[in-house]
Parts: sequence; C-alpha cells; structure tokens
Amino acid sequence: MQKVLGYIRKAVQQYDMLKNDDKIAVGVSGGKDSLILLTGLVRICDILGINCEITAVSVDPNFNGISADFSHIAEYCKKIGVEHIIIPTHIGEIVFDIRKEKSPCSLCARMRRGALNNFAADNSFTKLALGHNLDDAVETFMMNLLTEGRIGCFSPVTTLEDKNISIIRPLILAPEKDIRRAANKLELPVLKLNCPADGNTNRQRTKEYISGLEREKHGSKMRIFGAMQRDLPEWQIK
Repeated sequence: MQKVLGYIRKAVQQYDMLKNDDKIAVGVSGGKDSLILLTGLVRICDILGINCEITAVSVDPNFNGISADFSHIAEYCKKIGVEHIIIPTHIGEIVFDIRKEKSPCSLCARMRRGALNNFAADNSFTKLALGHNLDDAVETFMMNLLTEGRIGCFSPVTTLEDKNISIIRPLILAPEKDIRRAANKLELPVLKLNCPADGNTNRQRTKEYISGLEREKHGSKMRIFGAMQRDLPEWQIK
C-alpha cells in the first residue's frame, strides 16, 4: 500500500487536488480501485495534515433487477470511520432492458457518473473522487483514438462549473498491477457487480490490445502515458 500511497500523494500535490475543509464524495463501486482510493484518501489526508470530510458513495445499478449487496463495503467503511451511502437506481434496466444497448458500457458509465455528480452537487460536496488509474487512462486514450478517431482522455481534475464541484482522480498515476497487489495484501472486501456485459466490452478488448503491445514492445503503455502527460492540454500542471 505504501507504493500506492506514493502515487496518490504525488497526484494530489502535482494536480492540487485537495484543500483543507474539502467535503469529498468518493465513488465506491466495490471494486479494488474504488476501495483502494477510499483507503488511500483517508490515509493521505492524515499524512498530509489535510482536514477533509470523506464520504463513500455507492451507485446501485440494479443489474438484472437485483440490488447489489454492499453490506461488506458498509462494514469496511465503518471500520475506517467513513460514512457509506447507497444511491439506488434503475440503470441496469434502462441500459439493458429498455435501451437494449449493443455497447452498454459508455451509457452505463455516463449514467453512474451522472448519479454521483448530482448527489455530490445536491449535498454540497466540493470534490467527487473517482478511482480511474493509469491503465484506465491509457485505455480510454486508445479507445478514443482507435474507435472515435480523436485524441483525448479524462483529466486528473475536472471542474463542473454548473454544479460547483471538482472531479478528482487521485489514482491517476498508479498502475493497475500495484493497486491489485495492495488490495490483495489488505484483503479488501472487493464486490463484483453482476453486469450482463462483463468480459465482453470494448474496454476489455482495448485492455487486451494494450497487453499485446506491451508483450511485443515492453514499456509501450508507459510511453503512451508519458505522451499523454506531455501533450494533452488538460493534463498540464496549472
């Protein structure tokens, strides 16, 4: 976990993500990334002496008409002294039953982010923390390039002026392998949502494509990430 904390600390300081008296909603899906993000933010605020109020917020997509069981997540949040709130939704029904999306991930992700954005704005949070890591950033960049023919990616920090909140991604410098190792070592209560599209998505295919590049030319992923840091205007240190 110390290695991941180093990545979080660097991102927080490099992109000026946190300030005293921030009220932070942490999007907690129950996956390894979001649980490491929550754990890391609690620890890094203590290490840096930043006075923040942190709340874990889980969006329940209700896949297959079944509510997700967040009980183990709630227990973990109680253990680390963080309030846990669940937002019930009908995202699963809308994406798979009503819209019958052939590529459901994009709409599902937008709706889940929308639910988190609205909750954060309606409850006077100043920051919304999401668990996107280094691998997610490279995958998104490559998906935009290969699928949509454009160069771009989400930013380490995004300000939503209309909602008066900032979206922060403190894991943006952390490789997925280090996050997985930390989650396993801490024995975090990782929750797997029963998404009908699991394992058959454009993101999964992109992940496999990048893994293939990495096998052929070791270091490809980090070179792509380095180019993103240097050349994407939204990634420049302000």
